[in-house]
Amino acid sequence: MKKLTLRACVDNLQKVRAFVGSFLEPVNCSAEDRYQLCLVVDELFTNIASYAYGPEGGCATIQLEFDGVLRTVRVTMIDQGMPFNPLEREDPDIMESIDDRPIGGLGIFIMKQTMDSVSYDYADGQNIVSFSKRL
Repeated sequence: MKKLTLRACVDNLQKVRAFVGSFLEPVNCSAEDRYQLCLVVDELFTNIASYAYGPEGGCATIQLEFDGVLRTVRVTMIDQGMPFNPLEREDPDIMESIDDRPIGGLGIFIMKQTMDSVSYDYADGQNIVSFSKRL
């Protein structure tokens, strides 16, 4: 398992991308799987940075695991911000005109559509979102 803890701010998005990219490099995943995993991590990290904490800010932890037998990548993202279960958010109506659709929610929708499993837990004052993708 690889783990990165850093301040949850959009300025650290490049560090997050580099961390995930360096983890995925040796597992030989397809360009599509890599893109989907990176996109979901980007979206969740941005949501944590933008909404989890008040003005004082806080940290986020990203844990990455690879099961070579099952060829599955598991990502766990942890923050100590306000409790928020993204799985309870209603999916956007993607058939609705973009002009009429409320802003937000597409990142969570993409996560639910592209990952093989997604879970949320709130324990010990932490939001814990885990998702996995079989390569």
